[in-house]
Amino acid sequence: MSLKDQITEDMKTAMRAKEMERLGTIRLLQAAIKQKEVDERITLDDAGVVAIVDKLIKQRKDSIAAFEGAGRQDLADKEKAEMAVLQVYLPARLSAEEVAAEVQAIVAELGASGPGDMGKVMGAVKTRLAGKADMGQVSAAVKAALAG
Repeated sequence: MSLKDQITEDMKTAMRAKEMERLGTIRLLQAAIKQKEVDERITLDDAGVVAIVDKLIKQRKDSIAAFEGAGRQDLADKEKAEMAVLQVYLPARLSAEEVAAEVQAIVAELGASGPGDMGKVMGAVKTRLAGKADMGQVSAAVKAALAG
């Protein structure tokens, strides 16, 4: 079963169980997927869906930081609940050590050295680790690998 089919099934389950918060988040995800498909006239595969989920989670993290900074814990809690629903659709994340090992391997493959090669390395890393690791963590690992 594809990830899109899984999301549709989860939406039906949430509707039957009358889980309104979960249903709203899943509908938001489906709308984002449909928007991307219509805009680019494509049918998304699992990797494309994971990229959208990743983007929505990043938006939630940013919103949580802003709401907590403004003292709006009620809104921050709502965003955290949405983030928990979205994280179900992500593949298992790599640990920091696994990310560092992948980055080292890519740096060696490309023969990259020094901060000037950051863009080249990040391009290769993004394609290989998309959805499997937090890109902020990946970027830090690439900087560390190229500095040393």
